[in-house]
Amino acid sequence: MAEDETQISPPESLLRLIENLARFHREHEEYYSQAPLRQAGDLQARSRALKALADRWSVIDVNEQPSTIAFAGTEDLNAPGLTAESGILFMEGEGEPAEVQRLRREVALLADDLEQTGVWLTGAMARAWEMAGGLAAYPALADLLGERHRIIANDWQSAGLQVLVARLLRRALDLLARVDFAPAALRADLGGVRTAPSYLYAASELLDRAADLMTESATLVHDNERRWRVFRARVRALQST
Repeated sequence: MAEDETQISPPESLLRLIENLARFHREHEEYYSQAPLRQAGDLQARSRALKALADRWSVIDVNEQPSTIAFAGTEDLNAPGLTAESGILFMEGEGEPAEVQRLRREVALLADDLEQTGVWLTGAMARAWEMAGGLAAYPALADLLGERHRIIANDWQSAGLQVLVARLLRRALDLLARVDFAPAALRADLGGVRTAPSYLYAASELLDRAADLMTESATLVHDNERRWRVFRARVRALQST
């Protein structure tokens, strides 16, 4: 009889391990089902700022006689309402606005964080996939194997999205690096070939797509919440018997 029970239900040590994973990984994923949504919102705000500047720079006639007063706001380069929303302010006699520099730093930092997390999660899910296959030896968990593998598949797909988002963000930064945001250089471009708006539009579109994929990542992780609850409930029931 003891041998039959061993074949049906996992040993107590394995049940404790599974219960631990189900409890803490569920809590971990609760965070990662929300954080990407906030990050996506931040990316969309940055994208709107770039589009506002591109809209403005696509149609304005540059001021050929800019103000000689240092730190005065540039009448031609600043997009209406954008300074109040984003803090981006182009000033006479200055270089690239500090807010644009900060935007680029924050996007670069997010790209680094997402790539690091995505690479780690990809490796973790490869290991989890192998471990989950071993659970097939226990008939008491057979009806939950679909749930467990779906959790892993969702997380694996989320990991891939995070790595892709990092690539999109870095390419957006590459495009922004093509623009000299100093007022004098911008006026020279806008008075001639006018390429700055095109680069800003392209960068903003990449940020938009990155935000969309981050939302998808959060949705995938959120789909696991009920599956973790079901899995943990079965494990606890087996432990009690």
